Amino acid sequence: MKVPFHIVQARRERLAQLLGQHHYLPVKELCRRLGVSEATARRDLAALAGEKKIKRTHGGALSEFNDRFPSFRERQGRAALAKAKIARATVALMESHGTYFLDSGTTIYAVAEAFCNHPVTPVTVVTSNLPVAEMLAAIPDVQVFMVAGQLLHLQSTLLGETAQRSLEFWKFDTAFLSAEAMNPAGVWNSQAAIVDQQRVVLERSKRTVFCIDGSKLNREAPHFLVPWDRVDVLVTDVSAERIEKAGIPLKDQQRAPMGGRHPAAQAVAVPENAPAAPAETDEMPIHIL
Repeated sequence: MKVPFHIVQARRERLAQLLGQHHYLPVKELCRRLGVSEATARRDLAALAGEKKIKRTHGGALSEFNDRFPSFRERQGRAALAKAKIARATVALMESHGTYFLDSGTTIYAVAEAFCNHPVTPVTVVTSNLPVAEMLAAIPDVQVFMVAGQLLHLQSTLLGETAQRSLEFWKFDTAFLSAEAMNPAGVWNSQAAIVDQQRVVLERSKRTVFCIDGSKLNREAPHFLVPWDRVDVLVTDVSAERIEKAGIPLKDQQRAPMGGRHPAAQAVAVPENAPAAPAETDEMPIHIL
């Protein structure tokens, strides 16, 4: 039975709205949200692409995300001092002979820069972050592998279903992840494709470390990633007092001393004699929560 044209048009308008809101959605997710088959979804995507309303990628659709979302280089200068402090504390969590995942984003790039200054080798690094891969590959005894996937050149990252499948070959001692927001509910990110990829990494990691600066506190991004009981470590420039005041549910027994090993979350301030840097905000210490 042929579907009336006005119903097809309404469905395609809904599809365009979804992509305009979320920027990227895999075909399987489009099918779930619209209640259609994969063949129908691909026909609708082709029609919208023909009308230049969306940009298509293999396994999904990008609605000007690469062009509209602030580029990697634009974001690199934001909260730079906070990211540098977070990075130094994060590198202290690495050990030789480990296998680590380094996420996309500029905070993780800062972690890679800090690692270059104080390398811990030998290690194996898997990343979706192009600048991170290029930087770390130059360090002796650091093996660098990149995920497969769709290249978003302005975001300097690889995403999509192919990238997710390539991650299934790996198991990580620690995953170092970034996010766009944190609040009492948990951790959030900007794109469905990023969240989907991070969830694959989470399932394949013994320990998860989120590196999030204070500008993202008490915010909510379009896509929810995980609640706090799925976060092993949060490295942030936000004080423990502000974290508690924000209503983020971290338990006292989840805190461990600097350098200690703990299966749950950890809360540690950088020692008072650590090298100081000029303050960009009123949040001076680094806390690992």
